[in-house]
Amino acid sequence: MNSNTSTPATNNRPALSINDLTLIALFTAVIAVCSWISIPAAVPFTLQTFAVFLTAGLLGGKRGTITVIVYILLGAIGVPVFSGFTGGIGHLLGPTGGYIIGFIFSALVMWFAENRFGKSLRVLAASMIVGLIVCYAFGTAWFMTVYTRESGAIGLMTALGWCVFPYIIPDAVKIAVAVILCRRLRPVLTGMQAR
Repeated sequence: MNSNTSTPATNNRPALSINDLTLIALFTAVIAVCSWISIPAAVPFTLQTFAVFLTAGLLGGKRGTITVIVYILLGAIGVPVFSGFTGGIGHLLGPTGGYIIGFIFSALVMWFAENRFGKSLRVLAASMIVGLIVCYAFGTAWFMTVYTRESGAIGLMTALGWCVFPYIIPDAVKIAVAVILCRRLRPVLTGMQAR
């Protein structure tokens, strides 16, 4: 019997390399900075959603999802990474916290689409759109639950009018810009990782 058996090299490979961890840290910071940037408009908005889609689009589903989770966990423990330089578990448990938690589902949708349908730009754009819809759905359900508990019942159309409809066009623009940047930056990022 040969006692010199060895496991395949792939089993010894760490789940996340130093390069992966570096990119996760870098893009966690990117999401935070974009959360702090407020664009003045009839209804002001941040670049948080854009950063989430860009992150998952560039890093891929697995690393992108981990990055979003790290970002949310940092905010939950009080690091001021959310819009308006805020943080804390209370922010997540508030009426609009569901939209932030919904970013995890957006990233998961993109991860699923990447694994199931590939990494083409068409798949990427479609997964961003579906991910945004899932985020809207989860966030709105959360908003209605918390708002009803704190202030009284609210109708679905009212909640959508407050929390979704004003942001559809800005979010569509963010998705378009994220897809364009992913197309341009993916080869650069792949080249850097190959070194």
